[in-house]
Amino acid sequence: MRIVYLYPELSFVGGNDRVIVDKLNYFAEVFQYDVYLVTTQQFGKKPFFELSPKVRHLDMEIDFNKQYKSTFFKRVFIYFGLLYAYKRKLRKLLQTIKPDITITTVSRDLDFIHSIKDGSKKIAEAHLSKKYVRALDEYQGKGLIKGFIGKYLWMKLEDRVKKLDAFVVLTNEDAKNWEKVRRSVVIPNPLPFYPESVSSCDNKKIICVGRFEYQKGFDLLIEAWNMISGRHAGWEIHVYGKGSLAGELSDLIRQKGLHGSFFLEEPVTDIENKYIDSSFFVLSSRFEGFGMVLIEAMSCGLPVISFDCPDGPSDIIQDGEDGFLIQNGNIEELAEKIEYLIEHDALRPIMGRAARTNVQKYSKETVMSEWKKLFDGLVRHKT
Repeated sequence: MRIVYLYPELSFVGGNDRVIVDKLNYFAEVFQYDVYLVTTQQFGKKPFFELSPKVRHLDMEIDFNKQYKSTFFKRVFIYFGLLYAYKRKLRKLLQTIKPDITITTVSRDLDFIHSIKDGSKKIAEAHLSKKYVRALDEYQGKGLIKGFIGKYLWMKLEDRVKKLDAFVVLTNEDAKNWEKVRRSVVIPNPLPFYPESVSSCDNKKIICVGRFEYQKGFDLLIEAWNMISGRHAGWEIHVYGKGSLAGELSDLIRQKGLHGSFFLEEPVTDIENKYIDSSFFVLSSRFEGFGMVLIEAMSCGLPVISFDCPDGPSDIIQDGEDGFLIQNGNIEELAEKIEYLIEHDALRPIMGRAARTNVQKYSKETVMSEWKKLFDGLVRHKT
């Protein structure tokens, strides 16, 4: 089986990059597939997570970021020129490699991938729920012109999805969003690790992991912690990540006087050890594609608290058994549940054990077998 996986750039410290590397490595190492990773703008940057030497990495060297240095109308002209160059290069590459399967992540190549006649079955996998794919939520409720552009882009996206051989989503909830376009295949993200050691849930540490961006809602978490931190001396929140809002979040922490109990930490490669050193995990995201950090934390024996945001946590968390689901954006309820777990020492390890058991359905063996089943079915149909 020969697989080509298309992705813009694999150099960030984030859940998507980790999942993609884990999957590509599994395809190459365990299934012994002939695997190619094709990026558009890697430009020699080393991936944060290590690719197997059996995965061949090819970069198109097309800088789509170049468009952002120009005015709007010039940007449009530059973008379509770059897109044409990418399409031409990718067509030539696919017709040379002749893969059985070509996978895109609903990136810009979705616009033309179906039209390349290289004999491969075309799959797209969505890492975000439908509302947030390709940042189309930014066009909603933003005036007549933006609304018209947004509607056009939605129609165009749905038309391209219809032309694919398969469309993979991460959750059952998101699958419902696409059912009018085509039947979706639900394949969640696999666990990157399942450590032998687990948390004792008795350290006065709460852990969060994610990019310092609007989506992750760490401003909401700071507000929630501000409501209760004064009543729980010695307890700390540690957030591991980086992003464009680091300065704003640091300022908010200082304004609230939380700099002694709320810490923004640099990303680490051994995040499982940080989970094990903590007592529970909090996800404050406004939206998610899945909630990779939830299953990571649960595999380390941590109970979890999460907003019931679209579209992922409700697939993962058994409310009241291995964690708590909270009304999306409800800061008061978030503070209440954090305080509840702080005050119930005996409950934390019980919920943590349940979390570790329940999360086994996301093992690599289980999840990757679903990918193999999908590939085998498509190739049989092709034959």
